[in-house]
Amino acid sequence: MSEKGTPSNPPRPASAASGSRTVLRTLTWVIGLPLAALFTGVLLLGIALAVAYPNLPEINSLVDYRPKLPMRVLSADGVMLGEYGDERRSYLPIDQIPKVMQDAVLAIEDARFYEHGGIDFRGILRAAVENLRDARSQGASTITMQVARNFYLSTEKTFTRKIYEILLSLKIESQLSKRKILEVYMNQIYLGQRAYGFAAASEIYFGKPLKDITVAEAAMLAGLPKAPSAYNPIRNRKRATIRQRYILERMMENGFITEAQRDEALAQTLTYPSPRGSDIHAEYAVETARQMIFAQYGEAAYTRGLTVELALDAGEQMQAYRALRRGLMNYEQRRAYRGPIAFVELPATDSGLDAHIAEALEDYPDYDDVRAAIVTAASSRKVSAVLQNGETIAIVGNGLKPAASALGEQVPAAQRIRRGAVVRVMKTGGQGGEWSLVSQPEVEGAFVSMDPRTGQIRAMVGGFDYAKSKFNHVTQAWRQPGSSFKPFVYSASLEKGFSPATVINDGPLFFDAGTTGSQPWEPKNYDGQFDGPMSMRRALAKSKNMVSIRILKAIGPSHAQQWVTNFGFAADKHPAYLTMALGAGSVTPMEMADAYAVFATGGMRVNPVLITRITDARGQVLAQARLPDGHDERQRVIPERNAFMMNSLLQEITRSGTAASAQARLKRPDLYGKTGTTNDAQDAWFTGFSSSRVAVVWIGYDKPRSLGARETGGGLALPVWIDYMAYALRNAPVVEYTPPDGVVQLGGEWYYTENAQGGGVKSLGLDEAPPPTEESDRKGILDLFRSDESTGASAPAQ
Repeated sequence: MSEKGTPSNPPRPASAASGSRTVLRTLTWVIGLPLAALFTGVLLLGIALAVAYPNLPEINSLVDYRPKLPMRVLSADGVMLGEYGDERRSYLPIDQIPKVMQDAVLAIEDARFYEHGGIDFRGILRAAVENLRDARSQGASTITMQVARNFYLSTEKTFTRKIYEILLSLKIESQLSKRKILEVYMNQIYLGQRAYGFAAASEIYFGKPLKDITVAEAAMLAGLPKAPSAYNPIRNRKRATIRQRYILERMMENGFITEAQRDEALAQTLTYPSPRGSDIHAEYAVETARQMIFAQYGEAAYTRGLTVELALDAGEQMQAYRALRRGLMNYEQRRAYRGPIAFVELPATDSGLDAHIAEALEDYPDYDDVRAAIVTAASSRKVSAVLQNGETIAIVGNGLKPAASALGEQVPAAQRIRRGAVVRVMKTGGQGGEWSLVSQPEVEGAFVSMDPRTGQIRAMVGGFDYAKSKFNHVTQAWRQPGSSFKPFVYSASLEKGFSPATVINDGPLFFDAGTTGSQPWEPKNYDGQFDGPMSMRRALAKSKNMVSIRILKAIGPSHAQQWVTNFGFAADKHPAYLTMALGAGSVTPMEMADAYAVFATGGMRVNPVLITRITDARGQVLAQARLPDGHDERQRVIPERNAFMMNSLLQEITRSGTAASAQARLKRPDLYGKTGTTNDAQDAWFTGFSSSRVAVVWIGYDKPRSLGARETGGGLALPVWIDYMAYALRNAPVVEYTPPDGVVQLGGEWYYTENAQGGGVKSLGLDEAPPPTEESDRKGILDLFRSDESTGASAPAQ
């Protein structure tokens, strides 16, 4: 109190002082505790980072990024025919990835990619806010974090893994440039359909290289990383389109595209074509190449990005496939209908019917246009059936005629087409035609063509359908060649003084058991007729068996056996017996193509070439075929004049002989070849050539049986050959062979020069005594040699 007694600084009430201290204490706890917690968290995080960072994996696999690249098999004209490997990927440097594709990815995955250092804190905050406002989870992973996760971390969602993901992202950002990180991401990310990276995805989904991608297509592909299965446009187009439209909006919002570009993209209708090369049907050739590559490189063949270029021409391959298939189906439709493949139990009601049918048809794959279907209703006037894809089809009218014998209540249940029957159907007249019932194909075939000048195989079809049988009849089927082997016997005879003008008796022959060393043998001609003396030219054109046997007997089977080795045949496959004259040995279609190519080249033998070049992922050539360059006499295996004389004989066959329809239909004279039909019509052949193509067709059953009493190589195999050659020679000029030195033409016929003036063999068998007529001496058939599949010696052939 002052001297005047006035009080100063009066004491505060006790209650006010206590309240201030309480507020201060409360503020201290409210502010201090979170700060302490934050400090503790930062401290613990710092300790964790200090401990974890040194244990982070090295990122050398990113610095020197070498992804697993599949082996690709290409045709000579660049069409992809096949791909082998767990991952389908085409690696592209970032400079070759279109900007529109980069922008689409950034717009949806990481719009601030070039602004943050691997961790987008603004994005994390945005995601947190969105998660509070929307039950749907919003991600905040940057592209760098996705790279870290995909390369080094598991998919489990734990706090520890997230820490490592953040640390790895920081480490990646410190060692790789932004463009390199984006490059790795866009080549590594899985996008469904076994596609890794956007370059592969563009090929798989849109059938085009990434450089040709549109804005709409880029947005569709950019939607795949989040959930490749859920947003797969092939499997779920509606869901994928919704996401694509959202990405287009994001691209516009981020300034990557204009509003006009967005509208144009929204208006574009996207199509998803079949994979490139799938309609070429080169499966047999591709598998042959794969085996060759695997034998050289082992498992590495599927991961080092090899590109294997084949000699196949995509157009010729497709034509060969269609021609052989057409020939086989035409044959099948001439045979009696064999009935349904199988029967399945169907639900009594339509509930669950589609799913039941789809599951049942898993055991019966389609053979391209020969589809499997399950019958849901059947009568003599209409059959309703469902395909694997759920489509319901109706078969009426002419489509029922092939299977008329299996329709109607009077047919036994095991052969009757009824509800639950599994049948084969195909459209007649192409895609716009009507459905028709067909038999399950049983007959097989083979087709191979090559350029005789270089040996390059231009087409290879190893069977009716690769899904039906992976056995490659071109290279693996050892069959009797029948009369298609006769030209090699004739060729051998030219070196023994025979000529096309030599007159030989087409009369009956009989060999007793003492001569054959086995059973008596009385060979026949295909038509059972004997036409008497005729020129060797006419005899080959008409495929006369008696003449071929007389020729072989005259020159000696051992000489012929040795001679055919010049064409690439193995002597042990063609024993030195008279049955060789009728093609009783064993050959593959590939061997026949190789052998006839000797005639086509004027006597040169060129090794067949399937693989022309192999390159690695960087384009470095690892191997390249050495093709013949010009006229190399070191490849000569028979005299040029021998080949010329044989070509003259083979040309006569396509002009007036058993293959006369070749020149008649193709309207050109430079065609050469020979038909072949083995004992009991178990094999049908045609082997023919021009100067630029040699092609072989074989048709038969895997377990040899007769194709039919009236079936021949000229009727079955030749039409397939003609269909192919019509395409292969469409732009080829007519090229006939010119006479070489050592031959001369007299009276319209060719002779070796030394035989032109009375030399050589003028006739054969004209003074033979007729064979015995006693029935007891004529029983039996000589069965000295047979192919691995056949049960009888070659006999009448055409």
